[in-house]
Amino acid sequence: MAPNPQTISNQMWDTIRTEFTLPALQQVHRRLSELMEDPEPVMRHLVRVFIDDGTFCPGFQFLPGGHLHPTVTALFEQAMKQKIPHNYFTVWMITPSRELAGARPVDHLKGGPAPLRRALEVFRWR
Repeated sequence: MAPNPQTISNQMWDTIRTEFTLPALQQVHRRLSELMEDPEPVMRHLVRVFIDDGTFCPGFQFLPGGHLHPTVTALFEQAMKQKIPHNYFTVWMITPSRELAGARPVDHLKGGPAPLRRALEVFRWR
């Protein structure tokens, strides 16, 4: 499986922050509270990353308007069942994949979950 979480570089988190945003969990909760009466059900499905002492939420999981992307939510649920840590799932989402002809999973979100599910299953065994 994936290496130790400490091996994910700050540069990787900076890349995610620059391309997709990486707001703190508290910011996401505040924003969701503005959009909906009870944000807690959505909060339970968030992809979170743990960097140093902070908890952050990669922006690729949000649709315009603040709702969660259903394909990301389904993939994340699969990752949790496969015991893939949050941080590694996040890095997998932005890393080119052989199973996706060199494309990143995040770039295949509009194409449906089937090829992404297969690619995540292969990642699990690496």
